[in-house]
Amino acid sequence: MTLGPLMVDLAGTELRAEDNELLCDPLVGGVVLFTRNYIDHWQLQHLCASIHALREPRLLVAVDQEGGRVQRFRDDFTRLPPMAALGALHDSDADRARNLTERLGWLMASELLACGVDVSFAPVLDLRRGKAIGDRAFHRDPVTVGALGSSLMRGMRKAGMVATGKHFPGHGSVNVDSHVASPVDERDYAYLANHDLLPFTHAIRNGLGAVMAAHVVFPHVDALPACFSRVWLQDRLRDTLRFDGAVLTDDLSMAGASVVGDTLSRVQHALDAGCDVVLVCNDRQACIDVIEGLQYEDNPISQLRRTRLHGLVQTDWDGLHALDEWKTVSDAVARLDFAPELGL
Repeated sequence: MTLGPLMVDLAGTELRAEDNELLCDPLVGGVVLFTRNYIDHWQLQHLCASIHALREPRLLVAVDQEGGRVQRFRDDFTRLPPMAALGALHDSDADRARNLTERLGWLMASELLACGVDVSFAPVLDLRRGKAIGDRAFHRDPVTVGALGSSLMRGMRKAGMVATGKHFPGHGSVNVDSHVASPVDERDYAYLANHDLLPFTHAIRNGLGAVMAAHVVFPHVDALPACFSRVWLQDRLRDTLRFDGAVLTDDLSMAGASVVGDTLSRVQHALDAGCDVVLVCNDRQACIDVIEGLQYEDNPISQLRRTRLHGLVQTDWDGLHALDEWKTVSDAVARLDFAPELGL
């Protein structure tokens, strides 16, 4: 059995019979975990092992573990700063900021991999210019974002995890949150290419393995949100930027994805536009409806892109916490001055 394009969620902290049935469907390729799925690292290890044991190749397990207000697993894990704290450090000491960001990427990825999580949806490559993303972004300057994003990516790669740059082609300059509405960015492509796209361009040149497409409409480029747009995903991302990694959607249950209809229509549009992985979360009936109604014929290239997202575990939880590097980095993070914004 191959990995399907759907990435779905779970209700609780362990698998139920209905979860097993859903996760064994050929259209499913992975699971997204949330805070509701977490008690402690022991329970997380058991849950991930249970998911991985269901199929071969094993299903992907993913999470949003950016830091700051978007860190799903907290107890037992290192408390990570919002990325804006590293951007602020970069203003005063660029070398130290880049070094610490790389080591933080290693620490974040290593902790997750030690529990069986394959993917953390990071780094955020958006610019810190609008209210929607806020302190999840490193900085308002695209060169700084590109440098720090690539540093985090290098650290994740050292740990054995593929980085996922988000939210392509840039969610950071709008004020509307796509969780609750459909954001519109009126700037043209020439401006975007010299600002919001620069961090993605830099990361791609440095080997970025995956991107998450935004639910943002750029009407001067295409009438559809980026995650449904062949213009963005094929013409710009694949052809212009020469990106050959996996393309993921943001959660298609979000309000920003509603412009193309119900969940089945959203999934169909995203796959037709060229997405390799589509996230359908927080609506189990919608997942079932998609599985029953989706018209999809997989291709070997997309399948390979999904398979490459599997994490490479280098040490277990106890072994990781015995490393001098883990102790050094966790101490450095604890000393970093940050106050996360309230939010997601």
